[in-house]
Amino acid sequence: MSTPIAAMVHEPLGLSLSVMKLVTAFIIAYCFLLRPFYNLYLHPLRKFPGPKLWAASRIPNAWMTVSGRSAQTVLDLHRKYGDVIRTAPNELSYVRADVWREVMGHRKSGQSENEKDQVHFAMFSNSIIGASREDHSGVRRILSHGFSARRMLEQQPLIRHYVDLLFKRLRENSAGGSQPLNVMEWFNYTTFDIIGDLAFGEPFGCLASSKLHPWVALVFKTVKQGNTLAAGRQLSPLATEIVTFFMGNTVAGQLRQHWSLVREKVAKRLSMTTERPDFIDSMTRKDKGNMTPEQIFENSNVLIIAGSETTATVMSFATYLLASHPHVMARATEEVRAAFRTESDIDLLNVQSLRYLLAVLDEAMRMYPAVPGSQPRITPPEGQVICGDFVPKNTLLGIWQGAIFRYPGNFALPDEFIPERWLGEDPRFAGDKNKAFEPFSYGSRNCIGKNLAYSEMRMILARLLFNYDILLEEQSKGWAENMKMYLIWEKPGLWVRLVPRITARSE
Repeated sequence: MSTPIAAMVHEPLGLSLSVMKLVTAFIIAYCFLLRPFYNLYLHPLRKFPGPKLWAASRIPNAWMTVSGRSAQTVLDLHRKYGDVIRTAPNELSYVRADVWREVMGHRKSGQSENEKDQVHFAMFSNSIIGASREDHSGVRRILSHGFSARRMLEQQPLIRHYVDLLFKRLRENSAGGSQPLNVMEWFNYTTFDIIGDLAFGEPFGCLASSKLHPWVALVFKTVKQGNTLAAGRQLSPLATEIVTFFMGNTVAGQLRQHWSLVREKVAKRLSMTTERPDFIDSMTRKDKGNMTPEQIFENSNVLIIAGSETTATVMSFATYLLASHPHVMARATEEVRAAFRTESDIDLLNVQSLRYLLAVLDEAMRMYPAVPGSQPRITPPEGQVICGDFVPKNTLLGIWQGAIFRYPGNFALPDEFIPERWLGEDPRFAGDKNKAFEPFSYGSRNCIGKNLAYSEMRMILARLLFNYDILLEEQSKGWAENMKMYLIWEKPGLWVRLVPRITARSE
C-alpha cells in the first residue's frame, strides 16, 4: 500500500519540478541567448554601429548610468564608431550638429513629435520637464509669465539683494586675499537663496548662515538617487524593485522627506496674501490658466533644482577655467572694468553688453554643460526619419551634451578652452558647427529660464572680476578632471583666493 501512495504523492511534485526546470531553462535561454541574438541580428536597429554588447543588452548602458562616467563614455564611443551610434537595444545617440532640430524641432503639419520618454521622466510627469505634449503647452504658458522680460525687471531688486549679500560674505571671509574660499559653495548658497525666494517667497538662509540648508543638501542626494532609479526603470520593473530594495528605507525616507518639505513650503507661500513677483504668483494667476495642486508642487520642485544647481555649476566651471587660463581672465577682466565705473552699475541689463564674458560662459558650458547627460525622446508609432535614416517606433533618441559639444566633427580643438571661438575672430574655428551647441535644450521644450540664468551668471561673474583677481589654489588644480556625473556633476570644493582689486594693483 505504501508504494502506490508514495507514487501518488511524488508524481505531481515531480511533474511540478520538471515544469519549473523547463520554465527556468527557457527564461535563461531567452535572457542570455534568444533575446540578445534577436537584438544583434534581427532587431530593426541592427544596422547602426556601436559596441555589440551594448546592442545585445541594456545592462551595459544601465551600468554606465550609475558609474558616474556616462558623458565621457558616450563621447568615447562616438569618437570610435561615428556620429550616430547604438547605445542600447532600443536606443540611439547622436552628435550630428543638426540633430537638435531633427529630434526636438517642430514637426510639419500632421507629423507626430518625438515625445519625452515617460519611463525616464516618471518622477516628473506633472511638471514642465516630464509633461505630455498635450499638457506641456498649458504648463509652459502659465510659467512663462514668471520668466518674462518685464517680470525679470520686477525681480531684479530681489536678485540683487542676494548678490549684494554674496559679495559682503566674500569680503568678510577672504581676508584680503589671504584666506582661501570654496567659491563653489558660495555660488550654491546664492543661487539656492535666490530661487528659494522666487519659488517659495523666502530664501533658504544659506547666505545668512554661510552654510547649506539641510533640505538643499537633501536635494543633491535625491538627484543622485533619481539617476539610479532611472537606470533601473529602463531595465525593467523588476530591476526597479531590486534597486529600490537595495537603496533601503533610509533613501525612501529621504525622498519622502524631500517631497514633504516641498509641499510644506508651497503651502506656506500659498497662504501669503501679499502680492510678489515670484513663480508661485505666476502659477496661480487665473488669467493665465489653472494648475492643479500637484502641478504646482512638482513644478516648484523642478524650478528649485533647475534654477539653482545648474546656474551655480556653470559659474563654478567658468571660474575654474578663468583661473586656469590667465590670458582669458585678463581679457574678461579688462572688458568688465572698462565697462563699469562702479560696482553698483553692474545689473541684470547692463551685463548684456559684455560680449567676451558671454563667450566665456558659452565656452564653459560647451566644455562642461550643467546637465551633460541625455534627456531622451521616443519615436512615435509610425517611426521617424532622423538625420536621413528611418528610425522605427519606440526607439529612444539621445543627445548627450557632454558628447555633442566635444565631438571633433563639430568643434575644432574641442578639448581646449578658447572663448574666442564664439566671437568670429579666429580663423581656426571658421568651420565650427555652432548649431550643435544648445546648452538650454531646443525647441518648444527648451529651458524656460534661459534668459534669467544668463543674466544672473553674467552679473555675478562681472562683479567677481570687477572686484577681485582670482588665484586658483594648488589643491584645486585639475579640479574638473575625472569629475563624476549623476544627472548633475558631483563637484568637490573649488578653492581660490580672491585678491581685492586695489590690493592687487598695489603689489
